[in-house]
Amino acid sequence: MNYKSSLFALLFAGMSLSAAAQTHAEGQEYYEAGQYDNAKELLLRNHNNAATDKGISYYYQGLIALQEGKASEAAAFFNKGAEANPDYPYNYIGLGQISLASGDAKVAENNFKQAEGLDKKDAGIQIAIARAYDAVDPAKYEKEITKYLDKARKKDIKSPEIYLFEGDRLARAKEYGNAGAKYEMALSYDPNATAAYFKYANLFAQVNPQYGINMLKKLLQLNPNSALGQRSLANAYYDQNDYSNAVAEYGKYVKNPNHFKQDEDRYALLLFSNGDYQAGYDFATDLLAQNPDNFTARRFQFMNACQIKSLEDKLLPMAEELYARHQANPDKNRFAQIDYTLIADEMVKAKKAEEAVAVLKDGIATLPNATNLYKQLAMTYVDANDMAGACDAYAGYLEHSANPGYNDMIQGAVFAFYAGVQYKEDPAKSAEYYALAGQYADKAAELYPAMYRPLKIKGDIEMQKDSKSAAAIDYYIKAIEKLESFDGDTSRFASDAKNMYNAVGNSYLDKKDAATAKRYFNGYLKYDPDNADYRKFVEGL
Repeated sequence: MNYKSSLFALLFAGMSLSAAAQTHAEGQEYYEAGQYDNAKELLLRNHNNAATDKGISYYYQGLIALQEGKASEAAAFFNKGAEANPDYPYNYIGLGQISLASGDAKVAENNFKQAEGLDKKDAGIQIAIARAYDAVDPAKYEKEITKYLDKARKKDIKSPEIYLFEGDRLARAKEYGNAGAKYEMALSYDPNATAAYFKYANLFAQVNPQYGINMLKKLLQLNPNSALGQRSLANAYYDQNDYSNAVAEYGKYVKNPNHFKQDEDRYALLLFSNGDYQAGYDFATDLLAQNPDNFTARRFQFMNACQIKSLEDKLLPMAEELYARHQANPDKNRFAQIDYTLIADEMVKAKKAEEAVAVLKDGIATLPNATNLYKQLAMTYVDANDMAGACDAYAGYLEHSANPGYNDMIQGAVFAFYAGVQYKEDPAKSAEYYALAGQYADKAAELYPAMYRPLKIKGDIEMQKDSKSAAAIDYYIKAIEKLESFDGDTSRFASDAKNMYNAVGNSYLDKKDAATAKRYFNGYLKYDPDNADYRKFVEGL
């Protein structure tokens, strides 16, 4: 019996086993595609299923143990496989490989002969023996490898196993073009040679991703229920940042009984990233119904819910539940920056500023380089009317930003200024914040010399210190000069402009200089031309 052909028949006859029954075939498929960890999981998951051939299952478990360097464990698997199915020849090849690796070539040869004797027609047996020699020492056993390749060709020159093996050796030597040609030959002789599709697609994953995607599509045309095919195609789209197609393929894959639980997380992430919020919410909700302790599902349920207006009333309890579970076991139930951000947002909306501050501080302690958490914390302090807290939090944002810009520095200056105002009953503390505001303003001026705002802030600081400050007026005059020479629309600066023009105009009125005062008051009117009372006042000067 040709066991390789048997696998193909199982996978491609009408409805695949992925859709009908879970057997050793799915794990075998993953193994032959080179995904050993996934193969192991599926082999163990399906080992006791009724349709599983335990002889085959043990064989592939043994090969995986050899990949892991566990020879004694592999031998146990091969022996169990031979006991479970004495007519399956490949377990004897596995035992032969172990003997070969231990230096007992004679015992190895006897095992190989025993395997050959069980099936005179299967060229795959000869290739499996060649692979055993190749796995132990390809240079030392080149003669034996060539011998068994020749025997395989004599048995069946069209066996895809021959060309898969040759392709693997060429790929290992980094002869990728020649390797691809071998995989193509395997498919030309047997379009159902599943491993060839994956190996070919992997060769082209970097140099020509679309070609690899097309190969996987061809496989899925033949076997639309292949979990490996669905997963590989979804991941290929994901690697190309084609989230729309990745979502579509993952949607098929996660319904396959042979999908992996960890891939549910990626599907949930993709749904959210692609803006499929309702679908993402529904998917996460279904996962939670199956397992209420699925923390990742709870995270994505909340993330998606935050984007769905009809769920606004549910957000606060969801946020509180999610955060409580995180706090109960932060090492296991980890957050990303978005979790802290969204939870804090809901607490701010609910007028729970103190709780929001605690969440953001937790986020900063866990993710100290997440700059936006510092900024969000600053704004949360603003909502709580704590400008000193806002200033201190924003200092963290500036400290952790690679290249803070003009607007960043202006925002820092504003926070520091209002912190100084907040501490007006504590002159020393107030002076400290005013000094910091001035430093930020100076840095902003260096970054954008043509802008008036840094000078205006410095004038505001002096005005807070002394409402009759000549220094403040000097800063305002210089700021007005920059404003009047600014190359662009200044209407968005109307509020600042009116304050400065009015302050300077009044200072000249105090000096009995009505003409100069009128000049600045007219500047005010440029930004508020419909203010009839103000115009009447200016015309009366």
